[in-house]
Amino acid sequence: MKRLLKMALAGLLAVSLVGCGSSTDTDTDSETKTYIIATDTTYPPFEMEDDDGNLVGIDMDLIRAIAEDQGFEIEIQSLGFDAACTALESGEADAVIAGMTITDARSEKYDFSDEYYETGVTMGVLADSDIDSYDDLEGQVVVAKTSTTGLEFAQSIEDEYGFTLEVVEESALMFEKVKSGEAIACFEDTPVLKYQISIGELDFATPCGNENPSYYGFAVLKGENAELLEMFNTGLANLKESGEYDEILAAYE
Repeated sequence: MKRLLKMALAGLLAVSLVGCGSSTDTDTDSETKTYIIATDTTYPPFEMEDDDGNLVGIDMDLIRAIAEDQGFEIEIQSLGFDAACTALESGEADAVIAGMTITDARSEKYDFSDEYYETGVTMGVLADSDIDSYDDLEGQVVVAKTSTTGLEFAQSIEDEYGFTLEVVEESALMFEKVKSGEAIACFEDTPVLKYQISIGELDFATPCGNENPSYYGFAVLKGENAELLEMFNTGLANLKESGEYDEILAAYE
């Protein structure tokens, strides 16, 4: 009888311990969720590496600060712009933050956050170039980066101004083509091009000013991750109210 009683008590204790373990795991999972955030490789001042090889920039600082403010974890994957969008659409990433302009076409596939940065498109040429306007592009080669609003704008004026448009995968290659003379001009997001000029990375001029003013947004797949989108918007509002948003921007001006 005593032996049976001991066995019963041991069984109850085992069930109790298993129950406690399951409860703890569930609580831990519910407290902190990790989201995979896809981004570009190099897109200063939004994505770039510091001297230690760490990924920094406005987008990176912003998403990290929002995650901390809202209590979720992030895993950042630096893939390149097209690859980041592909990862989002295939379900391999939960969101993209990569200096992505909010457009009607993209809004058919993605749900965007509140606007977090004003942008636009500008033409870049060598500082000593004779190109003063779009009229001077006739018969010349112009370069733009794939899947960008810079490319869209270049395509929209290509026939009107009679230039040949070349498309490349990376901003760095686009700039190199202008530097080497393979292309007479490039089209890039205004803040990106002006930042590169301001830090002395590019000896370029922007003769035509800002075109198509628009905004960057944080993107999730349409109809998915509504909770993450809401947390981003709430965190963004909190950062703006506290002044941390302005501090992040100021660090890259």
